[in-house]
Amino acid sequence: MRHFRYVGGVLHAEDVSLDRLAAEVGTPLYCYATGALEQRYEALRQACRGLDAMICYAIKANSNQGVIRTFAVRGAGMDVVSEGELRRARAAGVPADRIIFAGVGKTRGEMAYAVNEGILLFNVESAGELAQLSEVAAGLGRTATIAFRVNPDVDARTHAKIATGRGESKFGVPFAEALDLYAKAARAPGIAVAGIHMHIGSQVTELEPFRNAFTLMRELVVHLRASGHDIRYLDIGGGLGVAQRAGDPAPALNDYAELVRETLGRLGLKILLEPGRALVADAGILLARVLYAKGARDKTFTIVDAAMNDLIRPTLYEAWHEVLPVREAATETTIVQDLVGPVCESGDYLALERRLPPLAAGELVAFMTAGAYGSAMASTYNTRRLIAEVLVKGREYAIVRPRQTYEALIGLDRIPEWLG
Repeated sequence: MRHFRYVGGVLHAEDVSLDRLAAEVGTPLYCYATGALEQRYEALRQACRGLDAMICYAIKANSNQGVIRTFAVRGAGMDVVSEGELRRARAAGVPADRIIFAGVGKTRGEMAYAVNEGILLFNVESAGELAQLSEVAAGLGRTATIAFRVNPDVDARTHAKIATGRGESKFGVPFAEALDLYAKAARAPGIAVAGIHMHIGSQVTELEPFRNAFTLMRELVVHLRASGHDIRYLDIGGGLGVAQRAGDPAPALNDYAELVRETLGRLGLKILLEPGRALVADAGILLARVLYAKGARDKTFTIVDAAMNDLIRPTLYEAWHEVLPVREAATETTIVQDLVGPVCESGDYLALERRLPPLAAGELVAFMTAGAYGSAMASTYNTRRLIAEVLVKGREYAIVRPRQTYEALIGLDRIPEWLG
């Protein structure tokens, strides 16, 4: 089922028209379709049938508690990378024993909070982190269950800024040092070695990099078990790409799961998967209203009320988001135009050189495939408020994050007494 589609010439999210949302909630706004979230999660769960696997949604992709809860009630675990994300997961009702804590720079305070919560697994990224986690856990009289994030030095063939599995990356420990680090962890107080973690990058659109990394992890499991380590978990990370435009390559979930089954399925351990973008990207859109259209030499600029602070991916990653007018055009005439925002930066654009119908002031446009790394990476640059987020289910919708008020935004500041 297409969860964003035209009905009577108007783009809908499930059974709610986007022009209704714009009128009642205002623009810009993020809109997520519950059916798309549920369908994608269930498709991955079914693809993994027969595997001892747990899907742990990567909260960094979209941290709205409505989204988290949608997955949690279906049995998903969570992958978090900060105390804040851990607190979000717990607030959304996720049991601590379904939470994995990753991230290259955990603080002692974050470690202590997670140890006391009783989370399933820490993914440790360095010898220094191991030493600190050992001190924290032992000091609390608790045990932290760990996996090392092992860097397989595999080229994920993705954008340089979201490739994490190469040797020059800041993430993980070198494959060649893993055996020594596991031996050190086995002797550390307050530490229980239980698994291996890997993650090669984001928006990976080919299966071969995964095959290469999984094969190395399989070898490491065998070596570690032979050395006496009780390896019960293999966390294979996430990174599955999605098609951002028609014709883009994207791995089929069944093909990915079959690769996992083929390379890792006979090891007798629990497979942990950490999809983020793959579950939420297609489930969300950014809805914006046209403010003005203007020309400059041979260029047409269509200025909308959303900006790079709302959706930074095009500026940061050269990411592509398909643009759809909310009302189908009455004419077949199109022009090439840049869709840009009001922020005072030349890099403030959401789509460049798109052939679309001429868009007049007041018209609505939807930027598709915006459910991942959209709202989660938003800022208040230029003192622009964080925008509203809406979750749709059938004919209903709920505001799952209200638009920030100016009072709340400006009220975050404190003027020192000496300034009067």
